[in-house]
Amino acid sequence: ETELGTLRTYTETRFQWDTNNGDKNYDRTSPDDFALDGAWAQNDDVTLNFAYIELGGLRIGKDETAFRTFLGYAGNVINDDVIEPNGYDTTLISYTFTGGNGFSAILSAEQGAGWYTIDSYTPHIVGGLKWAQGWGSIGAVVGYDANMEEWAAKVRADFNVTDAFSVFVMGAWQSEGDLAHFRENFYASWGGDWAGWVGASYKFTDKATANIQVSFDDAEQLAVAANVAYQLVPGFTITPEVLYYKASEDLSGDDDDVWGGMIRFQRSF
Repeated sequence: ETELGTLRTYTETRFQWDTNNGDKNYDRTSPDDFALDGAWAQNDDVTLNFAYIELGGLRIGKDETAFRTFLGYAGNVINDDVIEPNGYDTTLISYTFTGGNGFSAILSAEQGAGWYTIDSYTPHIVGGLKWAQGWGSIGAVVGYDANMEEWAAKVRADFNVTDAFSVFVMGAWQSEGDLAHFRENFYASWGGDWAGWVGASYKFTDKATANIQVSFDDAEQLAVAANVAYQLVPGFTITPEVLYYKASEDLSGDDDDVWGGMIRFQRSF
């Protein structure tokens, strides 16, 4: 603790080992490439997801955009961003005000990353307001993409129906929803003008919680994810999840639907 508030640092590095379906092409030092058929396990990704310093409400460093973090992402499922997969990583300077009555506000100047990196000295800007009480919370964020000079906004409400049962609803809108500009806005990678999310969690026992989320957008994408998070022992949680996705014909040329599943083994300490 300091006279200016709590001083802390946080860093998170993630390692991912993947199995890729289909052929894998290899580029060797010889003039000829070669391909191996089938599925191959390989060490694909090492990412620095977070690396920032905080002093009181001031945060500086590598983070995920406040457009997602301030409202709490989406539901309690693993695949919560199927219709909105882009727009996470950024370096930023943000300030969060937290009042004693459940009110909080944030202002964040952000650089973006990859395709979304700012192309001038003008940063992307995020602002948000939230009010949280025992019954739940309600909040809103607005993001301005400095490259596109376009806006996006989200409004979210969470309700604690009982000690065991909670629900949420979230809606989003962007100022440039023409599909010719699909995923060009750092803060709006869904299809069309608007998107929506609804979800619920129910704690059956002290160890088992069921979660479900439905998401959809103006381009007629639809995703449904459901799981059960089971704490086998303290610090070790097993989460099997199933996912249904219906594609948008306007975005991909077909409206096929697909099913998938995964299981997560998570050790927390």
